[in-house]
Amino acid sequence: MDHPEPRPLLAPRGGTPELVETAAGLQDAAARLAAGTGPVAVDAERASGYRYGQRAFLVQLHRTGAGTVLVDPVPLGDLSLLGEALGDTEWVLHAASQDLPCLAEVGLRPGGELFDTELAARLAGFEKVGLAAVVERLLGWQLAKEHSAVDWSTRPLPHDWLTYAALDVDVLIELRDALAAELAAQDKAGWAAEEFRAVRDAGAPRPRTDPWRRTSGLHAVRGRRQLAAVRELWQVREEMAERRDLAPGRVLPDRAIVAAASAMPASVPELTKLPVFSGPANRRIAARWMAALDRARRLEENQLPPLSLPSDGPPPPRVWKDRDPEAAARLAAARAVMAALSEKHAVPVENLLTPDLLRRLCWRPPEDPTADAVAAQLLDAGARPWQVALTAPAVVAAWGGADPAEIVGTAVASSDDAATDPAPSTDGDPVAPAPAS
Repeated sequence: MDHPEPRPLLAPRGGTPELVETAAGLQDAAARLAAGTGPVAVDAERASGYRYGQRAFLVQLHRTGAGTVLVDPVPLGDLSLLGEALGDTEWVLHAASQDLPCLAEVGLRPGGELFDTELAARLAGFEKVGLAAVVERLLGWQLAKEHSAVDWSTRPLPHDWLTYAALDVDVLIELRDALAAELAAQDKAGWAAEEFRAVRDAGAPRPRTDPWRRTSGLHAVRGRRQLAAVRELWQVREEMAERRDLAPGRVLPDRAIVAAASAMPASVPELTKLPVFSGPANRRIAARWMAALDRARRLEENQLPPLSLPSDGPPPPRVWKDRDPEAAARLAAARAVMAALSEKHAVPVENLLTPDLLRRLCWRPPEDPTADAVAAQLLDAGARPWQVALTAPAVVAAWGGADPAEIVGTAVASSDDAATDPAPSTDGDPVAPAPAS
């Protein structure tokens, strides 16, 4: 069937609003949002790749009857007044887990339900789940994305950037309703409601142990002393990046850290022969980088970092066949039936059950691996009730040698029941159309 050409949406339908930068403007915005009706669309722009951290440099909100509000959190700091005005209003975001932490930093947290349009699109089986792609598919609008990677810490913010930012929330409420209808038609409204609450209630992630181990290319570093050099260089870079409010990669790219740690130059002249360090900016501070390498060189053996951190999870699947052939067989069977379930229900495998959770289950299953026992283990590990109802009996059947196609055929009826009648342990109602304005 031919689809009509998407219509370019070049400006918010209510026009591009003035940027809120003062306390008086914030009070006026709060009053307007409080007087609006229905859900509120929320978005935030960060300066990833430009500034240190992931803080918000622009917050956008849109609500029926209130229009669009663009708020500059830099001069205002605390935006909790907006949250108070919205109360328990449902929030609509796209890829909510990306924006909720930076919104919380400025005092904005959802007080009621949450609807994530990106996650909804995944559950609905859409292949492309970016905002522009979903808007085009369901609403027929074509959003421009040319400003998606700009430096949002720039001041003053150009007018065309503000227009772009306003467009993102201008369409979110309509998109939310279209996705809610799609999910209802597929009997996935209950699944989505559980997922949205999990995102809302997730809280801040735990601080990482040894965050320097996320240095890109670290696998190429051999030896504990070289790892210590990575750690020392990473820490110096982090201190400089925070002080200068720059993204760490703009101070010194990961590849330069790995190159210096691998070469372990013995002097500043040797260091400045390496790529990146030979540039004028890093030549000026080469002594600081050299001092970090010297600290790593002087460490005692018992002060060197281990080659890898101990893990409470299973080993990499590639070694399972040698270490525990039965676990390897369980994982293979589970993966096969998960793939069949994914195809049957048009939901990505990772949304049916996270790969880490599946591996943990297969590596250390319950002593008596009945469907009930597996369900209890999955629930205890954080799986949602809809996921457990769909996957636990299927995985157990696969472990017993049943064919994945047959398992999926028999699992459909029970999973459909779970979709239309959410487990009683979840609070609230399945996703419904937004209240009429």
